[in-house]
Amino acid sequence: MTRVLLTGGSGFIAVHVLETLLTQGHSVVTSVRSEAKAQMLRDTFPSIGKDRLDFVYVADIAQEGAFDEAVKSDPPFEWVIHTASPLHFNITDTQKDLLDPAIIGTTGILKAIKKNAPTVKRVVRKSEHDWNSITLEEAIQDPGSGYRASKTFAEKAAWDFVEKERPNFQIATVWCPHMSNPGRTHRGLQMNPPTVFGPIHPKLQTLDTINYSNQRIRDMMLGKMQDEIPRSAIHVWVDVRDLALAHVRAAERPEAAGKRFFVTAGYYSNRELADNIQELLPEVKIAAKGGEFPAGASCQLLPTCQAYKYSRLRLTIG
Repeated sequence: MTRVLLTGGSGFIAVHVLETLLTQGHSVVTSVRSEAKAQMLRDTFPSIGKDRLDFVYVADIAQEGAFDEAVKSDPPFEWVIHTASPLHFNITDTQKDLLDPAIIGTTGILKAIKKNAPTVKRVVRKSEHDWNSITLEEAIQDPGSGYRASKTFAEKAAWDFVEKERPNFQIATVWCPHMSNPGRTHRGLQMNPPTVFGPIHPKLQTLDTINYSNQRIRDMMLGKMQDEIPRSAIHVWVDVRDLALAHVRAAERPEAAGKRFFVTAGYYSNRELADNIQELLPEVKIAAKGGEFPAGASCQLLPTCQAYKYSRLRLTIG
């Protein structure tokens, strides 16, 4: 049984990571913003005792030193899986609401581990974008640009930290298809997903709180796309349960260190989602046009090296 710190444990992907860890018998401490979030997770896993599921409270990951106490544990942590980062566009200040939590949250936890958790040997970080060329000036123009920039800047900060600080731990990441530098490897490992679909834990209080990627499915089922279906901005997807398992495999397998992994189930379009929903629920009214997969996209979205990258994922973390 391994002692694991999971940050942002109440998030859509993180809850599935937590479930995977618990199913495999690990002992997990997860960071949450409030007692209400902790209780929600206790209710989701009622048979798991405090010895295998405990909580630490980190109200604002953008604060310096936010994780200094969170990384301390008895028994000590061996793995850290960092998923805490904002994923929403309901913001008033791009720097404060998107950039700072992603960047400072990432560097903050790495600093805290190096300083206060010498037993940690592997850090797995979820990321969602490539090293694109967006600038800070462009990032603060709108929430969409700010979100993309936050992921890029945070990932760069993580690899820079490993290069400069040479900590005892190694990192790993899982990445999505917007790749700009396919050949680079690192001492750490990082996970960047494409569009993530799948079941939601815990049960929603209201459909208004459904996670971002599942909103289009909700809207189709509620009849909000009767006139036309918009085209998806991303055309590859992954099941959230597979993505969660990939995070755990990246932590447990020695050969995963220092690499970025692309996790995907293949291509999809909003048209396919609509067709599948109507097959299961013929009474739902959805537009007969729109949402198609763009012509020629199969040779535009992913560089040829992705076949190798995906094979490496299968060989390394299964």
